[in-house]
Amino acid sequence: MHFFSRSEKDKISSAIQEAELKTSGEIKVHVEEYCPEDNPIERAKEVFCLLSLDHTALHNGVLFYLSIRDRQFAVLGDKGIYEAVGEKLWEEERNLLHDYLHSGNTVVGLCLAINKAGEALSKHFPYQPDDVNEISNDISFGNIK
Repeated sequence: MHFFSRSEKDKISSAIQEAELKTSGEIKVHVEEYCPEDNPIERAKEVFCLLSLDHTALHNGVLFYLSIRDRQFAVLGDKGIYEAVGEKLWEEERNLLHDYLHSGNTVVGLCLAINKAGEALSKHFPYQPDDVNEISNDISFGNIK
């Protein structure tokens, strides 16, 4: 899948790396051409588990799920994050992403949303000197099962 140029992929991966230097949380971006579910949130839940974001030590994984062709997305955090920050952060993230995705500025929107997630997570899950990167910072692509 060629939704992003090499430079754009690098920008997104760098945004994840920078955000994770503020927090012990794990941030992942997954992109599919089409959402195989009727509801992108349900698909994001599947992808969340398939990418092992539900297995982080502190249950502080975040997934940015994008379905490019049908212009759908979801932002999903693990239970540790929901307990710490509640629903307001996710509403803000969805609104931010919605505006950028629908104006065609996907990469800018993702980078801003990733940064915002890193800032929010840092308050409840600060970076630790012995932090281990549990999930790759690279974008994952395709319809995984």
